[in-house]
Amino acid sequence: MSTHATVSTTAPPDSPPADRRRWWALAAVCLSVLVLGFDGTILNVALPDLAVQLHATTDQLQWIVDAYLVVFAAAMLPAGLLGDRFGRRRLLVGGLVLFGAASLVGTLVHSADTLIAVRAVMGLGGAFIMPLGIAILPSLFAPAERPRAVAVMTAGMAVGMPLGPMLGGLLLNHFWWGSIFLINVPLIAVGIVACLWLIPESRDPAVPRVDVLSAAIGVLGLAALTFGIIQGPTDGWGSATVVGSLVAAVALIGGLVWRERSQPHPMVDFTLLADRVYRWSTVASVLVSFSLMGALFVLPQYLQSVLGNDALGTGIRLMPLMGGLLVAARLAERLVEKLSVRWVVSVGMLIVAGALLLGATTTVSDGYGLTAVWLSLLGFGMGFTMVPAMGAAMAALPDERAGVGSGLLQTLRQSASAIGVALLGSLLAGAYTARLHTGQLPAPLAKTAQGSVSAAQAVATQLHDTALAASAHAAFVHGMDLVLLACGIGSALSAALLALRMPGARAGAGTGAGTGTGAGTGAGMGTEEVAGAAGAAGAGQSLT
Repeated sequence: MSTHATVSTTAPPDSPPADRRRWWALAAVCLSVLVLGFDGTILNVALPDLAVQLHATTDQLQWIVDAYLVVFAAAMLPAGLLGDRFGRRRLLVGGLVLFGAASLVGTLVHSADTLIAVRAVMGLGGAFIMPLGIAILPSLFAPAERPRAVAVMTAGMAVGMPLGPMLGGLLLNHFWWGSIFLINVPLIAVGIVACLWLIPESRDPAVPRVDVLSAAIGVLGLAALTFGIIQGPTDGWGSATVVGSLVAAVALIGGLVWRERSQPHPMVDFTLLADRVYRWSTVASVLVSFSLMGALFVLPQYLQSVLGNDALGTGIRLMPLMGGLLVAARLAERLVEKLSVRWVVSVGMLIVAGALLLGATTTVSDGYGLTAVWLSLLGFGMGFTMVPAMGAAMAALPDERAGVGSGLLQTLRQSASAIGVALLGSLLAGAYTARLHTGQLPAPLAKTAQGSVSAAQAVATQLHDTALAASAHAAFVHGMDLVLLACGIGSALSAALLALRMPGARAGAGTGAGTGTGAGTGAGMGTEEVAGAAGAAGAGQSLT
């Protein structure tokens, strides 16, 4: 699991280093994880350009996003153990090298399928960067300083989220689409040099060996599930390929759960879910991640292909989401102290539901005003849901299991994000194709137009076919509304479920009153520190 061994098995120093190098080392770690914050949001803004320039269909766009998420989620299983055994700094630098090399190759590819492969390699690099960046902190900071270091690191990653769309828009307005990956290279180069110069090596050879079989089962199971969902609208849900993939996914994931429950030192410790506070806080984090990914998959395409904004304009128009999240993250700290985690999270999920249901009323004739309103509400609901839920989940665990719990929480969130893109993207693709009228277009052009709304817009512009453009816009908005409706209904049901089942822990009992040293997890922080760190982590990792 991502941090289960790295945090919990480290014996941190009782006092920090005497000089200020530890803070410069923290800056190096922040720079290392900053690229992960950039990567997710920059890519979302670039999806319409990729659809046109690489002739990518909707299912290929899904894979460009999901190849990263699937590998990232599954590879976090063994990453922490490998770092403990062979050196955390060494494998952090290795992850940076892999991520940087893949980013460089990504600028040169000319096909969607090749880019999917590149994104998978980037996911593998990211799987080492995130957990090992957190795991290094105990070797740099004493327990008293560690909460501050955690908050600084997670806030450093969160910076990449709002800057990503604007930076991506600037790059796409002036350079080719590959520039969104090229920007990673200098940041990573500086990060590698800084890590080698400033961060001491640390390891724990006594940790259990990596269970290669469990790691392989996790990758294959999540990949099979994602593949089956994405291919459903294209091949048919009853096709042998789709049915076989879904059956294999159930068997593999079920086998992973059975195997891990029988291991004395599992990589995925499902027994943690027996704790009600941790279980339902994790459920809340997973559900809001699922809904968020659905919204962010459809929005850039809507803003660019239907409303006609350029990439920079699209990035700026996504900012209300971040604004609402940041405001709510601060309010959530105070509300949890006065009420309880259960009610703040439930109300947050209800706000998410209301925002998505409002977005589902969008018509082709609507401008950006309605989108700005429901985006702000969505960010507000996310801040109320993600911040206290993550803080409560980590504070519910004893110190010695904080790393395990952090890893399980992040893996489940990343998996939910991947499944969200696959499932909701498939719903969009099916609805769009069913509603699109291609008229008397030649078969090759009709097939291109059916691939995505961006491709249809390009064909319509080339042929000066206003009817095709209007049909594509209407079909896409219909599909987007269905996606938002499904997410809204799911969020409303989730709010009711959380209100009924989630324990009603107040701030002192469930949002950060832990007393341990679990770096990077929230254990050992006060209520405000947990909420701040969890809020930054939630903001920075929601899209990666």
